Amino acid sequence: MKYIEEFQDPGLARRLLDDIHSTVTRPWALMEVCGGQTHTIIRHGIDQLLSEQVELIHGPGCPVCVTPLEVIDKALEIASRPEVIFCSFGDMLRVPGTGRDLFQVRGEGGDVRVVYSPLDALKVARQNPDREVVFFGIGFETTAPPNAMTVYQARKLGITNFSLLVSHVRVPPAIEAIMRSPSCRVQGFLAAGHVCSVMGTAEYPDLAARHRVPIVVTGFEPLDILEGVRRAVRQLERGEHTVENAYPRAVRPEGNPAALAMLADVFEVTDRAWRGIGVIPDSGWRLSERFREYDAEHRFSVTGITTREPAACRSGEVLQGLLKPHECEAFGTLCTPRNPLGATMVSSEGACAAYYLYRRLELGPAPARPATTPAQPTAPTAPLEASPVV
Repeated sequence: MKYIEEFQDPGLARRLLDDIHSTVTRPWALMEVCGGQTHTIIRHGIDQLLSEQVELIHGPGCPVCVTPLEVIDKALEIASRPEVIFCSFGDMLRVPGTGRDLFQVRGEGGDVRVVYSPLDALKVARQNPDREVVFFGIGFETTAPPNAMTVYQARKLGITNFSLLVSHVRVPPAIEAIMRSPSCRVQGFLAAGHVCSVMGTAEYPDLAARHRVPIVVTGFEPLDILEGVRRAVRQLERGEHTVENAYPRAVRPEGNPAALAMLADVFEVTDRAWRGIGVIPDSGWRLSERFREYDAEHRFSVTGITTREPAACRSGEVLQGLLKPHECEAFGTLCTPRNPLGATMVSSEGACAAYYLYRRLELGPAPARPATTPAQPTAPTAPLEASPVV
């Protein structure tokens, strides 16, 4: 319990808040990149406890949310095929495609299964040699290494009825795209600690220097977030723009060399579309030529996909930090976790899901609460099936 109790200490939280209050002299806007950090912020009311001059903007840090609609529709088409066993993390089953989701495909007779690891899907392939098994490989840099390892293992074991539908995205190009946007208000970033535990911090100094923004690597507990905010505000007040590692218990500058080697072998960098945002250059991975035979898009040759987003859904603006979830007209009415219009209301890391779960249903500030006391939902909002954090 060490890193739960120590990093939710109310006394230390108050000291950090006092330090931030005494440091800030003008308005600053910070973006947390990870959806897990967004949920911590909303759950514990951190944004309400900060000085009014410090605004936290929710970024596109939910991997389920940014998986492009075209890839979702390809997943639905592949999962509908009788020869296919389609495996996925549970979060993806209710993410709406054009007109339906994976739950509906399963209800129509498709063999759609929830797994908790890509290696579980590989096991399914070994147990069903007469079926094609596809794993939906989504996520940021955190889930890419195990997916790469699974493809590597499939080749090593000679398993030929396994493939990966890849939709991996990378954080640094997304930060670059955000800073280049004409509507950008972000002046500093709280970078995702789990991403940096894999990739290290080498890609961030150039971003910080080029766009003159501080980037602070943080964890996911309340004190992690507050320490990240404190360091970012301190840099902004001093006119500095460097990279700081406020999560040294998990992040080393060089990252995880073994994971990086596996990624370099199995994947190659490519342009990637982000749902609600558009194509960001060099922001994703695809299987390298050496492992292309395990690419589900190539294996199944899905073509003729026509996508259509719901007109009432404004999740793209939420993902870009241009809109708070409860400022969307459909939030909590037409769009709920049980009947979502967009992925941001589905995912366990989605900003809309966080606002709904922790009752941020009204415009304007809610009453402040202690930083370590989570708000309790007044209605059941748990997903039908759980999935690991991605």
